[in-house]
Amino acid sequence: MEIFGPIPSRRLGRSLGINNIPPKSCSYYCTYCQVGPTEDTEIKLRHFYGSEYLVTQVTKRVQQLREQGEDVDYLSFVPDGEPTLDADLGTTIDQLRPLGIKIAIITNASLIENQQVRDTLKKADWLSIKIDSVNPKIWQRVNIPHPSLKLNNILASILSFATEYKGTLVSETMLIKNRNVDKQSAYDIAEFIQCLKPETAYFLIPTRPPAISSIRPPDSEELRQFYNIISQKLTNIEYLTGYEGNLYTSTGNVAEDILSITAVHPMREEAIQELLIKHEANWEIIDNLLILGKIKLTEYQGNKFYMNNSIKSSIKI
Repeated sequence: MEIFGPIPSRRLGRSLGINNIPPKSCSYYCTYCQVGPTEDTEIKLRHFYGSEYLVTQVTKRVQQLREQGEDVDYLSFVPDGEPTLDADLGTTIDQLRPLGIKIAIITNASLIENQQVRDTLKKADWLSIKIDSVNPKIWQRVNIPHPSLKLNNILASILSFATEYKGTLVSETMLIKNRNVDKQSAYDIAEFIQCLKPETAYFLIPTRPPAISSIRPPDSEELRQFYNIISQKLTNIEYLTGYEGNLYTSTGNVAEDILSITAVHPMREEAIQELLIKHEANWEIIDNLLILGKIKLTEYQGNKFYMNNSIKSSIKI
């Protein structure tokens, strides 16, 4: 399913996810990605599902939720890859406007030099831009970009775009142990974000199974040191280091909902348990999905996660 949720979001409240990119079309192979490895990075915009199909699916789901008396805070483009690779993204946003719900896009900003991408991103009410590092060597190691991408060009384009954008701009930085939490990284990231002037600078840690299994979150002392450094330059900081909760909503077909959510958002065991209880379903649904090979069980940082089998297994490095 290309529409999933609403899911609980630490930044967007109740977010109805729009999966406008099939797995795993992306310009990056982020080592921490919860959607799994990127086999071949790509940078050329192309057509995927088409705006008409996506708008129809979103409209149906919103109508269903409204009939159930449930609210949606954002329609969020947070797909199986990089959303701006979709040549129809701008048209899709325009056609969703009659629903009267704010639009959010979470992007790695790697294609922001492209004028079509810039014009599309300006249509979003809320925009999150990834800044995991401003050091090309660290960027290469953390995000593993398409070979033709150049970090300095991307960063310059991000800064120029920010002066033109009228919506709510936030930055997002994933902190990874032994990658980008050293003192120099903290200084460099803080300096760039200070120039960018986002409404909020979000700092996250990996909380779900990553694309590369050796990826780990920083320890508390590393996080403390990093915060002490960036807080000297930034006041609008928010750490997202905890679990976002279990407030998932079903369409009535719990099995299909679990498959659609886990395709982009691995679910903790307790979240699935709560969803089943809420809709008076039993664990047999999960057992059947496991037997059919549609989902799989994995563990990360002491928690059990259920993932859609379309997500390839983590690579050990």
